[in-house]
Amino acid sequence: MIWWQSLLLLFSLLTALLLVGVPAGFAFLAINLVGALIWLGGEPGLLQVVRNGVASVTNFALTPIPFFVLMGEVLFHTGIAMKAIDAFDRAIPRVPGRLAVVAVVAGTVFSAISGSTIATTALLGSLLLPQMLRRGYHPRMAMGPIMAIGGVDMLIPPSALTVLLGSLAGISISGLLIAGVVPGFVMAVMFIGYIVIKTLRNPDWAPAFAREESSGWQRWQPLIVHVTPLVLIFVLVIVAMTAGWATPTESAAIGALATVAVCVLYRSLSWQALKAALTGTAAISGVILFIIVGATTFSQILAFSGATNGLVALIQDSGMPGWAILAGMILMLLFLGCFVDQVSMMLITLPFFMPLVQHFGWDPLWYGVVYLICMQLGLLTPPFGMLLFTMRSVAPTSIPTKEIFAAVMPYVLMGVLMIAMVLAMPSLATWLPSVLIGR
Repeated sequence: MIWWQSLLLLFSLLTALLLVGVPAGFAFLAINLVGALIWLGGEPGLLQVVRNGVASVTNFALTPIPFFVLMGEVLFHTGIAMKAIDAFDRAIPRVPGRLAVVAVVAGTVFSAISGSTIATTALLGSLLLPQMLRRGYHPRMAMGPIMAIGGVDMLIPPSALTVLLGSLAGISISGLLIAGVVPGFVMAVMFIGYIVIKTLRNPDWAPAFAREESSGWQRWQPLIVHVTPLVLIFVLVIVAMTAGWATPTESAAIGALATVAVCVLYRSLSWQALKAALTGTAAISGVILFIIVGATTFSQILAFSGATNGLVALIQDSGMPGWAILAGMILMLLFLGCFVDQVSMMLITLPFFMPLVQHFGWDPLWYGVVYLICMQLGLLTPPFGMLLFTMRSVAPTSIPTKEIFAAVMPYVLMGVLMIAMVLAMPSLATWLPSVLIGR
């Protein structure tokens, strides 16, 4: 079978399974079984599928994923996260669209302590969205920042998907975690700027309301008590990795232990909260790891069928400049993000993209950040962005789904602008890793 026929067969089967609603993990498993029978030698190929599955989920590099997820789950189920939101509410002064700004600031801090994007969006949506709607905020102003900052969660460590990308793409995990910090914070600042400007131009989108203003120690005390420990945990995780004191896995374990210790000191960690956090961690990590089971075998089948080498050689021999190929890769990621989840995107594209990255000599950390931003946009783009579904689950039924789509589009455009900025100024992604770990 010619390589392009193999490629067409594999992706036609995969597309058909995903379109009929088969979960991504089962879809890749089915493709692997078919591919093993055709290209890996029948029964020996099936045994190889089993061995690959065991090897993929026992990969030590993936161990940070459940630890990072656990950090966020513990904060949310113990109520520490809600106290932090209240602290930001007290500390942030009168600014246009204040509650929307609170959502961005609080979401950014949670991004630095939680590995679960969906949990961050669900928490902010359930707590801040009702307040904003009750105070007369336009639904788009209320929902947009909450969804947008959930996407930033992927860029600011700890991030489970960043760990997965580094593992599958062969990129330094510690370097990639650090490389997303500056672009993540820049995007958060862009979001705040947009909220302020939009509110100044349309004051009815975020009406001012009378509230009792705290002053002095009463204003700052909640911020110091409830937010400072979270920031210190983030600093501890980053310093442990950059100083060489611990591997990414060990740093994740330290962060999870520190998070639990903070909750114990606040006397917020009950057995019920711990059980809920562990259950949530197992559920989220299990979904990710189950999809990963098919990653190694899928890549091998693409290689054995000749699809990988054939397509990569075709692109390399086309004579197209590197920037045109890079633009095509970005457009493909943005297109896939409208229809498939982020883990599936990685499994589908990385076997083809990484050989091209090596061929053109692009900095892996720089490309990894561009890839992460594209995946972050995939969480936000209609019709199947995961954070859109999360917002749909917490928003009132009176708000139509098209309003949710409209609310997120300005932030999607800012994400595209961020991609352009990283492409034009690679130092946005590479400067901090070069300073901290010499990469």
